[in-house]
Amino acid sequence: MPDIVLATLNAKYIHAAFGLRYLLANLGPLRSRARLMEFDIHDRPVDVAEALLAQQPRIIGLGVYIWNVAPTTELVAALKRVRPEVRVVLGGPEVSYETEQQEIVRLADHVITGEGDLAFARLCAQLLEGAQPPKLIAAELPQFAQLALPYEFYTDEDVAHRVIYVEASRGCPFTCEFCLSSLDIPVRAAPLELFLGEMQKLLARGVRQFKFVDRTFNLNIATSRAILEFFLQRHQPGRFYHFEMIPDRLPAELREVIRRFPPGALQFEIGVQTFNEEVAARIRRRQDNTRLEENFRFLREETGVHIHADLIAGLPGESLESFAAGFDRLVALRPQEIQVGILKRLRGTPISRHDAEWQMVYNPHPPYEVLQNRLIDFETMQKLRRFARYWDLVGNSGNFVETTPMLWADGGSPFARFMRWSEWLHERLARTHNIALLTLMERLYEFLTTELKREPRVVAETLWRDYQRGGRRDKPPFLRAILGGGDAPAAGQPRRERLAPRRQARHLV
Repeated sequence: MPDIVLATLNAKYIHAAFGLRYLLANLGPLRSRARLMEFDIHDRPVDVAEALLAQQPRIIGLGVYIWNVAPTTELVAALKRVRPEVRVVLGGPEVSYETEQQEIVRLADHVITGEGDLAFARLCAQLLEGAQPPKLIAAELPQFAQLALPYEFYTDEDVAHRVIYVEASRGCPFTCEFCLSSLDIPVRAAPLELFLGEMQKLLARGVRQFKFVDRTFNLNIATSRAILEFFLQRHQPGRFYHFEMIPDRLPAELREVIRRFPPGALQFEIGVQTFNEEVAARIRRRQDNTRLEENFRFLREETGVHIHADLIAGLPGESLESFAAGFDRLVALRPQEIQVGILKRLRGTPISRHDAEWQMVYNPHPPYEVLQNRLIDFETMQKLRRFARYWDLVGNSGNFVETTPMLWADGGSPFARFMRWSEWLHERLARTHNIALLTLMERLYEFLTTELKREPRVVAETLWRDYQRGGRRDKPPFLRAILGGGDAPAAGQPRRERLAPRRQARHLV
């Protein structure tokens, strides 16, 4: 039985806990006395407690994040009631700041704040020797030269069924006040030759999707180019690489290699967040919007990169009208996905300094989204939440590639038209989740033909093309009634390749 069990509740099974693998890799001589166990937030905390205690550990280390803090709090409470002698150690971004306010911190024996790769091993050694270290332990910022890399701890099952997270650097040089990464200064890079050697091993094991968690992958252009060249030289059909990119930094050296990747091989997550320069300055976000737009046009017109762009609603000082203008500006740049996020007040971030002036009111429970502020009242913020959810289902899903632009095909504002559709849909369904694809199709047909007066057959034909784009051939009954005919022939279009899942957040304890 292991003396040390490392565990966490992932958002989904497909997410592999990157941070736990770093902890395991850096346990040194204690590695053979440790075991990694992963669960997800759908597992009952009491069942997770049973599984953990069945290992008869002396130490349980838990990774705590914004998406799992509530069930993990319940888990820690159960563990300490049933086996109070087992030492529970917490780490992760959710417990690295404002610790005095958190019930989960009160319940635990020890909490490591910051990057605990090395501090966790030292703490375990002390506990196993019978020492009594302090409850709160502030970890020093490790350099990559001090760290053992964790990639060997991805199992064959991980390789076959889960997202493989990797990182070539940690930290961020920017100071955006809504983001925890703004506190990770300085940026530290993994030794390039060592890192690429680990990537070669993963390729040899059959890894097909690489999701880089670097916050600023294109900060060091020489390193970025070397990594892209490495994967390009070894690329095979079906391999996929995800990077987070600084939006206004795409010089010729990177453009040249990006052009050579085949369509669908690269996904860039690009945080636009706001086009309002006054708001950006207020939250200390540096961004050249002219260069950003040039980069988007290059990516869309000259490459096969899939662009996932982020936009935040609810920033201090940004009105609904300003956000709407930013959304329309981003739609015009044609990213394949626009993630409309509602501002969150993450623990430790300095965004809270605007609370009084802009009357920022946040939900006290995870994920700590803004409920209202001086410029956007609660009712309007709720409409924006519905807008974001329905945009995911319609604009981002890939199921309505041709149909979605029909909402504003006559030159209307994409934001205004989609908001109108969002409110119309909510009036009829009164829910934002568990909506079947066929229900969405029928409602979208109804809205386009009755509310916007689009020609019924044109709308039906467009919906049918979108439906087949997903590899489906069974013509829905309502389309059959309009278009006639039967299902599509078996030699229809191939199924659209599935892109990597969205990020779960930074997987570092």
